Amino acid sequence: MTYHIFFDESNKLDQKRGGYSYYGALGIDESVLQQISDALESIIGPGQELHFAEYKNDRKFEKYFRSILLTIAQDIHVNIFLVNNEDAQKMGESMGINDKQLRQFFYVKIPERLFYGVTRNLAGGEQVRIAVDENNEYETPEINLNESLHRQMNAHSAYRKKGYRIESVISQKSHESFLLQIIDVLIGMVVFLIEEQYIDTPSAQERDVRRVKGDLIYRILLEPDITDHLQSKIRLYEWNTKSLEQILPLNLGNYLSKFLVDQTQHDLSEMLKLQQIRIINPYFTTKELREAMGYSNSRLKTIQGYLDQLNGKSRNHYYTSEQPPFIPSE
Repeated sequence: MTYHIFFDESNKLDQKRGGYSYYGALGIDESVLQQISDALESIIGPGQELHFAEYKNDRKFEKYFRSILLTIAQDIHVNIFLVNNEDAQKMGESMGINDKQLRQFFYVKIPERLFYGVTRNLAGGEQVRIAVDENNEYETPEINLNESLHRQMNAHSAYRKKGYRIESVISQKSHESFLLQIIDVLIGMVVFLIEEQYIDTPSAQERDVRRVKGDLIYRILLEPDITDHLQSKIRLYEWNTKSLEQILPLNLGNYLSKFLVDQTQHDLSEMLKLQQIRIINPYFTTKELREAMGYSNSRLKTIQGYLDQLNGKSRNHYYTSEQPPFIPSE
């Protein structure tokens, strides 16, 4: 049997783009991999890509929505590891090293922690193939991530008496792997929730983008059993210097709950405005309603979802009732 792991990271420590750096691994058995890859290709389309950072309008809402629902329903395991950047930088200063050097040191230990929960149920004799989202800096002599992962994970298997063997670690372009795209989107969703980006909206343009992202996550969470699936299949861990244990498990449910409360309150307020506009202008088209709400054309799917709810249907009615499951419309 062969097991596959897909690795990606976000908000790298030396980029100083947020409070945390994020490292994610998605594990899936080969018996499921080809089947889900074929299904994702039918949803996303050959040569197309999903990246949470690039989800700035909802024209591709259906691709993201269906892809995440499909994947999270499978037998997968996801670990996401957070490094508190402020703590890490203070640690680096005390050691007399810069952020780039410190990030290289983390690669020595993070893979073991990150992949442990993904591989702990593997039987002895299983082979593991790891795919890393291609990045030129991983191949530098200072980092040499692929070789490091290969060596460390085999050592981890032997030390823990697990008996699996790392067969290969390869760099792969994201357009060649739908599962690399999925772990990118899942990490992006976690970043969005943990850093509460749905609350901090510094400019009108950024507010629009964040509302689009929030609408996607919210509508995914509205689907039956999805929050249970997410909490059972995604494990979060944080490294910081405030605890003797240093590695602390985090409860994804806490972040989901806070987001759901905020988003529900926002949507109720917005739907009330929309309903008032409809009462005064009963013949307005969807475009006219969107414009009357002050929404850019990047938020068309949000308006359509609101209208379905106001008409007594579910928020995702069009994508779960009127279309065959997981088949994208043109």
